[in-house]
Amino acid sequence: MFLQTLFTGLSVGGIYALMAVGYSLIFSILNFSNFAHGSVIMLGAYMGLGLASKFGLKLGFVVAGAMAGGGLLAVLNERLAYRKLRHRNAPSLYLMISAMGCSVFLENMVYVTIGSRFYAFPEFFTRRVVTFLGSSVSVMDLFALAFSLLAIGALGLFLARSRTGIAVRAGVCDMTMCSLMGVDTDRLVALVFLLAGALGGLAGTFMGVRYLVYPTMGWITNKAYIAAVIGGLGSLLGAIVGGVILGVVETFISAYVSSVLRDVFSFTILVALLVCMPNGLFGKSMEERV
Repeated sequence: MFLQTLFTGLSVGGIYALMAVGYSLIFSILNFSNFAHGSVIMLGAYMGLGLASKFGLKLGFVVAGAMAGGGLLAVLNERLAYRKLRHRNAPSLYLMISAMGCSVFLENMVYVTIGSRFYAFPEFFTRRVVTFLGSSVSVMDLFALAFSLLAIGALGLFLARSRTGIAVRAGVCDMTMCSLMGVDTDRLVALVFLLAGALGGLAGTFMGVRYLVYPTMGWITNKAYIAAVIGGLGSLLGAIVGGVILGVVETFISAYVSSVLRDVFSFTILVALLVCMPNGLFGKSMEERV
């Protein structure tokens, strides 16, 4: 029971980490909380659902399609809702308000065009389990955990080893200096949104496979935002650690205490951590951030 719960918690935590990394990537370079990221994740889940149910594609193609769709949607979101504000040097608060508007718009567009029904993905793993040290672990949990770690590892390698990744890290340190050095900051920001959206599409697909797909599923991504805050907004390592901590704690609370109290513990951890460590576990000072 303990081992099974632990693997389930790590799987959920891996999905939270995917979403939290998206929040942290954008926050680290643009200095605002992109609340529209939850809607990108939700639409990524719908894209994956459409590829699986309408076209009967295998999970690998579904994941690839959802990642591509989520990435393109995030880039379009940045182009239409944030770029002009950035060029006018608008305060971060304006960007955050625009993100909230985008989130509401996208959610209501789904209500109008698709409806409010709940949809389920096809059963990719036919409820298969593997036995490990006497515990039964879902293949879905193992797959989600492995794929999440692979995606985050690939992102880490890209940021650490490639010239473009180094440019992104430089932009995180100082966008103005990057611009003066000849870096096309619009392309750099679009790339960051593309990466965040792709991870969001992947996370949305796993969320849909694990639970259901519906217009307000973006609310679940608030947990990912909590994870990003726990780890420290703007810190990719913090987003991963925060996501895993939150996923494991929630799963153990659901299994050993009560699923009703799961969210209570999540927000309690958030409040307690912010009181004791306002910048999170790995965050930096955010005196000028909103």
